Amino acid sequence: MCAGELCGMMHTDEGRPDGGWIRVRVPLPFSLKYVNAYLVPERDGWTLVDPGLRTPEAERLWREVLERSGIGFREIRAIVLTHPHPDHIGLAGWFQERSRAPVYMSGRAHAYAMRLWGPERTFTDELPALYREHGLPREMEEALRDHLEGFVAMVSPLPEPVFIQGGDRLEVGGKGWEILDTPGHADGHLCFYLREERRLLCGDQVLNGITPNISLVPGGEPGVLARYLDSLASLEKLEVELALPGHRDPIRDMRGRIGEIREHHVRRLEAMEAMLETPLTAFEVCMQLFGGRVNGSMHHLRFAMSETLAHLEHLAREGRAASARGADDIVRWKRG
Repeated sequence: MCAGELCGMMHTDEGRPDGGWIRVRVPLPFSLKYVNAYLVPERDGWTLVDPGLRTPEAERLWREVLERSGIGFREIRAIVLTHPHPDHIGLAGWFQERSRAPVYMSGRAHAYAMRLWGPERTFTDELPALYREHGLPREMEEALRDHLEGFVAMVSPLPEPVFIQGGDRLEVGGKGWEILDTPGHADGHLCFYLREERRLLCGDQVLNGITPNISLVPGGEPGVLARYLDSLASLEKLEVELALPGHRDPIRDMRGRIGEIREHHVRRLEAMEAMLETPLTAFEVCMQLFGGRVNGSMHHLRFAMSETLAHLEHLAREGRAASARGADDIVRWKRG
């Protein structure tokens, strides 16, 4: 692992630099350790993909990377975002201020980011309220609000975007990439496909060694896990020799990895269904599933709780579970 370092060029199987792409592992202050950012050479500069979370360490790294590579801020001609999670969008506005480059992202991604961290943000109240009705202890609500507010500085300033969407094409590295709408991991998530070279920029939609988080959140579209599985089925039809993800190493067996992720969700749904012989809140299910992995970490608890809700909703859509609100106004789930 070379988190916090310039990690060299992407190479072809013949060992030649593949168009001079540079992958930069931008450090993160939580368990994922780093996010993959990509610098793509253009005829008159560079395109930057998913620059990472804004922290002092990440800012220092980027200044070092650019200086070492002989790249000035004004040579960054475009910034492309696969999705609006803070570890991907966080430095986009910081780079835009220095480069004056357009930031390309989907309209749904921008709307989601504004709900979370914009000046009229509502998510700080909405998410604790959702968790509370699904069993989150009341004493944990304030800690969750503080946790969410803590990200505001790490995504500020938010970028002023140019909107793109699935079905469009975007010029990156002198080549026209197909833009693919890939919902599930995040509102407005996009992948970028170079058909003639069988390359995919896949953001966090497919990852090596870990499964992307699938979260039910306030204001999100219903059926989030079903939409994610459908998007995997669409990606599975593509001919992909190399997929470049937002975390961990490149993927060379895309279909095999998709099959593994699909099986993970099948097993997760079966395990949760088996728990529901007696009524449980989503928080109780979450604790049984994730236990010690989330204790003491509001960051981990947030991901685990929303993933639990996404799977419970999926079970309900399939008629395998049902929910009911009790006299205490708390929702409990039972096997269907």
